[in-house]
Parts: sequence; C-alpha cells; structure tokens
Amino acid sequence: MKIMSKLLMAVALMLTATAAIAHPGHDVHVHSDFLSGLLHPMMGLDHLLAMAAIGFWSIRQSTAMKNGAPLFVVGGMVVGAAIAWAGVSLAGIETGIAMSVLLAGVLIATMAKLPTAVGGTLVALFMLTHGYAHGAEMAAGASLLSYMAGFVVATLVITFAGRGLGALMLKADNRVSRALGGVVAVIGGVLAAA
Repeated sequence: MKIMSKLLMAVALMLTATAAIAHPGHDVHVHSDFLSGLLHPMMGLDHLLAMAAIGFWSIRQSTAMKNGAPLFVVGGMVVGAAIAWAGVSLAGIETGIAMSVLLAGVLIATMAKLPTAVGGTLVALFMLTHGYAHGAEMAAGASLLSYMAGFVVATLVITFAGRGLGALMLKADNRVSRALGGVVAVIGGVLAAA
C-alpha cells in the first residue's frame, strides 16, 4: 500500500506543479511551450485514462508488448501530432479519443492478451487520436520541439504510472483489476456519448 500511496502522491504533485522561473534571463515563451505540452495530456480525463490504462494493461502482456508499449504510445502520439501540424484534417478525433478510453478499459476488464503486432498497432492507433488533438491544440507561434517534448514527457510519465499500478495489481485479486477496467470502459462510454 505504501508504494501505491507514493505513486498517487507523485501523480498528484505532477498535476499541480507549475513552472519555477526564479532567476532572470529565462525565456518564458520556451518554458510555457514545454509546460503547455506537459500539462495538456494531464488536464484531460480522457487523455489521462487512456495512457494510464494502456500502461496498466501492458503489464500483463508478452515481454515484447510490455517493453514496447511506451514506444507505441509515444510513436502514435508523435505521428498524430505530425498529421495535425501538416494541416491534414481528420474527422471523428474526439470520438476516437473516447473510444480509445472505452476499449482500453475493455482490454483491462477482459484481461485480453494480444499478439505484439496487434496490441502495438491498436495502441499506436489509440494514441494517434490523442496526438492529433495535442498537435491541433498547440498555440500558434509555439515552439514545436518544446511543446512536443512536453507532451512526450507527460505521456511517458502517465503510461509508466499506469504500469506501476498494473504491476502492483498483479498481486491483487484479478476481480479488482477487472472492475477497474470496467470503470474505465464506462467512463469512455460516457465520453463517447457526450
């Protein structure tokens, strides 16, 4: 229980942290671009749940899928953002984001084990929708690299937090993990219906 408390505390601190620009000479624009990218995935319940759920789910997968999940998550995010930055219009992004939450919850609730190629593709497609939203919502004139670095860091932190919780839950009754997956799926369904 101590580890879970520490994990939850770390996530809570990350969600409330702000930039500390205590010395003169800082380029505020660069800091705000990074901070904006960092906070964007953490400020939306849909983004938080999808990334954490994928991390949680990946712990019970094959070694290749478990180790590759963070790369599939970040890869999908970056490709999605690049599509948005290229000016390509994709329809149904919000629905895709909500469905990614719903399906990630279903994967946890059913304890589905997927081959790495299938699981990796699914995760990358989930995250493509999230990355597209991040890319489309980047402020005009923002530094692309700073903003992207921020959302990549946040994405990895959230995914690894989900993995940490998933690892802790390996020792618990499977019904708890299934119920947690069910809750995530229901939230995803509510988001899709909204």
